Amino acid sequence: MRNVRVWAGLLGVEKTVIERVEFDEDEGLLVAHVRPVRGQRRRCGMCGRRCPGYDQGEGRRHWRALDLGTVRAVLEADAPRVRCSEHGVAVAAVPWARHGAGHTRYFDDQVAWLAVVCSKSAVMELMRIAWRTVGAIITRVASDAMAGVDRFAGLRRIGIDEISYKKGHRYLTVVVDHDSRKLIWAAPGRDTATLGRFFDQLGPERCKLITHVSADMADWIADVVAARCPNAVRCADAFYGDLRVMPTWRLSCLVATLSAAQRSA
Repeated sequence: MRNVRVWAGLLGVEKTVIERVEFDEDEGLLVAHVRPVRGQRRRCGMCGRRCPGYDQGEGRRHWRALDLGTVRAVLEADAPRVRCSEHGVAVAAVPWARHGAGHTRYFDDQVAWLAVVCSKSAVMELMRIAWRTVGAIITRVASDAMAGVDRFAGLRRIGIDEISYKKGHRYLTVVVDHDSRKLIWAAPGRDTATLGRFFDQLGPERCKLITHVSADMADWIADVVAARCPNAVRCADAFYGDLRVMPTWRLSCLVATLSAAQRSA
């Protein structure tokens, strides 16, 4: 029992039965064979509801766990499918990873935290993952975190601007909440249609509650704000310089995250 608890702590798993642990010395790889505890089995991977079983899926799967020092570690388990009344046939949920992920929750969370405090190249080297994997994990973790959060709650004073990224004059339209000092919405594009999508998501009732909008003198911003926020006072742009210090790759990842959250809303 003591060894099981030690392995559970090292691998960062909860509500999980560790059947056995193997170490491949040639590959420098530790493989932990696991399964969910009884109460966590046959649950839809998307909503978590208990569901009847459908089939055994495509056999055993692997999930990358946090390294144990210099040793790479993976979890191996069956991946059966269930029939959900809402989502149809889906891979059953596992307590150690998010749905559709190839990494454990602890691995995902560490990558996302590192991406905030250091460069993407450093994250790649330290975690031994690909460039695209870093972005996919950031999107997954942020979407999970925002699933139960209303980003537009209590929105009263906002700032709107565009920022260029990559090459070829590609732009993002960004919206910030001046009271919380957070970026609440971003999307590729710099025109009335792009900004209109933000106000469509905000809705007419919440648009009426907007009291102040800071922006530059661009017509594509002024025209939309005048039409959609009848009670708002236009103010001078107060955050233009702040956005320029954010790394463009991080903005790109954030746009992908917000877009995914908007599609699932």
